[in-house]
Amino acid sequence: MNHVTKAQPHGVPAGSGALFFIQIFATLGFAVLYSTLVLYATKRLGFSNAEATTMMGVFGAFNYGLHLFGGYLGGRFLSNRNLFVLGMVLQVAGCWVLSGQSADGLYWGLAMFLTGSGLNVTCINMMLTQRFAPEDNRRESAFLWNYAGMNLGFFIGFTGAGYFQLTEHYQALFLFATVGNVLAIIISLLRWKILADINTPLLQASKSQFRLRMLIGLAILVLLVPLIRIMLTHADFTGSFVIVLGIAVFLLLCLTTLRHRPREEQRRMAAYLILAIGSLVFWMLYQLAPMGLMLFVEHNINLNVYGIHVAPQWVQNINTLVIVIGGPLLAMGFRNLRERGWRIDIPLQFASSLFCIGLGMLVLPLGIMLSGGDGMVAFKWIVISYLFQSIGELLISPIGYAMIGKLAPARYQGVMMGCWMMVTGVASVLAGYVSGWMPDNSGSTPLLTNPGYSHIFSLLGWGAAAIGLLMLCLIPLLRKLIQQAPVRP
Repeated sequence: MNHVTKAQPHGVPAGSGALFFIQIFATLGFAVLYSTLVLYATKRLGFSNAEATTMMGVFGAFNYGLHLFGGYLGGRFLSNRNLFVLGMVLQVAGCWVLSGQSADGLYWGLAMFLTGSGLNVTCINMMLTQRFAPEDNRRESAFLWNYAGMNLGFFIGFTGAGYFQLTEHYQALFLFATVGNVLAIIISLLRWKILADINTPLLQASKSQFRLRMLIGLAILVLLVPLIRIMLTHADFTGSFVIVLGIAVFLLLCLTTLRHRPREEQRRMAAYLILAIGSLVFWMLYQLAPMGLMLFVEHNINLNVYGIHVAPQWVQNINTLVIVIGGPLLAMGFRNLRERGWRIDIPLQFASSLFCIGLGMLVLPLGIMLSGGDGMVAFKWIVISYLFQSIGELLISPIGYAMIGKLAPARYQGVMMGCWMMVTGVASVLAGYVSGWMPDNSGSTPLLTNPGYSHIFSLLGWGAAAIGLLMLCLIPLLRKLIQQAPVRP
């Protein structure tokens, strides 16, 4: 099956186009649940705001935390293709259970949905990265396009969720979420042969070992659902568990890197670890969007724009639109600049992303300083903030996925892809802690809370800029670590 990596120089390997559309529809269901969970729990099931937001934190932590295990399970037991489709089936079942609109159904539905969404996201990225040789620069463009597809799915999901939430018709909303999941399954089945794994440890197993691993993988899926169902009821424990697990995985990767040979691959793994620390800072600030930053938008931003009242959750579509439009444009722009001799590589892009997220935070104190007499901040400032944050996301997220194929040895690609995605889960928990530093809006006014917000945003912005400067200083070292390895055939 090695022929899939030998596409024409200006073409794309077989399966890349299918994965773009699969990404759109697979994301739609997640977007619906992500944007609806808190409202559904409070308005229909009678949860308090605190209970609902805590559950939302657990939802994010589990979703990103399972990405790590997804890379291992797909590469060694079920295959990335099989695990992806089985995960989508679990998401369909989870949404159907959620549509029953009961508290018990909420926990079981979330357990099934999280098992599916948490495991299969890594599978999409692994299926895509395998279609390119390590030295193939088209991988970056493919991941930028795929990232745009993911955000297009978010846009469709957020828009549909907003429509159904106006009437609180949650049963129809959850059934709408299954449409995207089903379409992703159909496309996967139609392109089944082309999406097969190319280079994973599972392919080296004998027929008897293959069958045994498949059975073990299926048993793991079945057991994960009730396990997550139990852990969902212990939300306070979950955040601490994700952070401890993240630290343990990072230390294990450090130990693996120290022992790994050949030296050239070891150097690339070391570069991966340095970049992972920088990405943690970025994602911690980025994950404030549905937490502390959303509260700031709801209470301190003037949401009346040209006579139209903008719902706080719709503000997130600024990010979605920038990604959808900017992803392909950035891919073309990078290609043109490189053809002209510019050196735009992974270390430079990561450092730039930290400066962008820092600017996204620092414009908010400026907006607060220029606020009106009532303390309400003009809508344009949150738009500018999201623009900077979104550009930063484009520089680090799809680039981060694409670099796994460049930096990770073949036998560690699945695990290192999962670890990379797990960073976002740890960052979500840390973002929750940072949100706790922000002012309490209940019974207060923008004039009273603005100074507190301005102080926190300034600290975060300048902190990100400082880490970005450090990454900038490390660029020569990172380039040396990344480029010393010879090109593999």
